[in-house]
Amino acid sequence: MRVIHWAAAGLLLMLSGCATTPPPEPRELVYQAPAEDTFRAAVSLMVEQGYVLRHADLSLGRAEGVLTRWPGYRLVLEVSEVGRDSHVSVSAWRGGQSLPPNRLDPWLVALQSRLGLVP
Repeated sequence: MRVIHWAAAGLLLMLSGCATTPPPEPRELVYQAPAEDTFRAAVSLMVEQGYVLRHADLSLGRAEGVLTRWPGYRLVLEVSEVGRDSHVSVSAWRGGQSLPPNRLDPWLVALQSRLGLVP
């Protein structure tokens, strides 16, 4: 009987390891600014808002930051060059759950403002 309990517990443990949260759908915009300027402005905005940068690599155009206040936020930024413009992709999690893409619009507007591109 004890063996069955251990086998069941082991099976449950293995199955729980397979359950992962799907990656969030990113919010994407193209800004009429050089990719390097956009990346630097975005990272600066993250720091100003209290995010602790876990990774930031200009050559890859990728940064990741966490906001430790409850319930915990994680923001992943990717900036790539599209001609003279920059393509920005942002994904976020709150408390381990992905945020809907439209919740990132205020952050993207703040970045647009920082780049001096607000009409």
